[in-house]
Amino acid sequence: MESNFILEMKNITKQFPGVTALKNVSLAIKQGEIHAVVGENGAGKSTLMNILSGVYPHGTYTGQIIFENKERIFRDVRDSEKIGISIIHQELALSPYLSIGENIFLGNERARRSIINWDKTYSDAKELLELVGLKENPHVAIKDISVGKQQLVEIAKALSKKVRLLILDEPTASLNEDDSEHLLNLLLNLKKKGLTSILISHKLNEISQVADSITIIRDGEAIETLEKDKDVINEDRIIKGMVGRELVDRFPKRVPKIGKVSFEIKDWSVFSPLNPDRQIIKNAQITVRQGEIVGIAGLMGAGRTELAMSVFGRSYGLHISGNLIKDGKELHIKTVRQAIDHKIAYTTEDRKTAGLNLIGDLRQNITIAALGKISSHFVIDNEEEIKVSELYRKKLNIRSLNIYQKAGDLSGGNQQKVVLSRWIFAEPDVLILDEPTRGIDVGAKFEIYTIINQLADEGKSIIFISSELPEILGICDRIYVMSNGKIVGEFPKSEATQEGIMKCIMQSIGGNTNGEY
Repeated sequence: MESNFILEMKNITKQFPGVTALKNVSLAIKQGEIHAVVGENGAGKSTLMNILSGVYPHGTYTGQIIFENKERIFRDVRDSEKIGISIIHQELALSPYLSIGENIFLGNERARRSIINWDKTYSDAKELLELVGLKENPHVAIKDISVGKQQLVEIAKALSKKVRLLILDEPTASLNEDDSEHLLNLLLNLKKKGLTSILISHKLNEISQVADSITIIRDGEAIETLEKDKDVINEDRIIKGMVGRELVDRFPKRVPKIGKVSFEIKDWSVFSPLNPDRQIIKNAQITVRQGEIVGIAGLMGAGRTELAMSVFGRSYGLHISGNLIKDGKELHIKTVRQAIDHKIAYTTEDRKTAGLNLIGDLRQNITIAALGKISSHFVIDNEEEIKVSELYRKKLNIRSLNIYQKAGDLSGGNQQKVVLSRWIFAEPDVLILDEPTRGIDVGAKFEIYTIINQLADEGKSIIFISSELPEILGICDRIYVMSNGKIVGEFPKSEATQEGIMKCIMQSIGGNTNGEY
């Protein structure tokens, strides 16, 4: 008797040295549905999908994979792709200097007798781009299109392989609201055509919007599966399953202890390094007090990250002018090293590319910004480095095997804690936090918020940049609004609302809000 499930994973157990990542996990996906898999960072979601897609081959785990009523054994990714299973990872696997058409058929070339038919390559690519709703010339290089469009190219690539089960791992993590909405609508349209999808996401509002059923994984075990037709599905219900308890408050309680003005950015202007005639930041004015968390809100392209990086040792921009004043004294900072020496820290929005040494261990990543504190005559004291690393691993509750585990092997939330550990160890007075909770789950977010609050309570001055307005409103004492490189508004916490911030942005750009919120 045939099942109406296109996929069944039965009693999947996967172990890594010293840890059981999955323990007897079972998962059943109906034909033609969008099935969400949710859980905290490190719960085992990606491990399960890597088993399903052949990244972890048969023999490295126990359990069964049954696809279209047949037990399947995958030796590698090609084996899973041959039968119609395709995975799109959070870090896109596209070649930036090849064209869209070349990327779509990379490894699946439109060729005969080893000779590529370029006319067919680009005509077929055009049809697939129309299918995913991307109006782009297939001859354009991948590097010249946005991340949102690159996601659509990845889906077109999967469709070119006659995919029947599409796995998307955090597909909207780095997308703005418009691109996210387009991607979710595409999944719904593909569902109407009979395509089955598995969606992994920390954005629970998106999960609630499109998923037919939701499997919750916690600590390597499948806790429950909720079905839209049978169960009440909302964010609070999903969070309860993920963290094992009711999460009454998304943001930890805090009574601000705000002191005197400690850091000022005055008349700050920055020009583009790619186009020196284009001004990116225009006479920005920002003040931060001791113990204060100051938010910067704005649409994508408003200049928030460019402002932060230019302030942090001029690590972005040309023809930078303006004044940085700390504790009443003007700073003359031209390098990142000088910024650190003046007790200014910056956590990048892209922790994997620019924030961490992924092949380095926790110990190296935690101490790298302040080696002078554990060195004598340029020689590192290994015992002191171990002591410091163990202290911060415990202090920030970094879940790892030990301090010698590679940073790249940690979950997103734990990677972010390593980044914060580094800068806390450097003992800055001013912390600029750029998207500090991007791509991590609600439980880990709460822990990060708690750490940020503790730093503020210690008298640190914090600039908090986020693409999520509820987060800005929930964590910040005061909020600046940026638009087109300018500071266009300022709100105390008591007066700040989503509507007020959006109205401020709309007025500054003439009512056109083609952006991220």
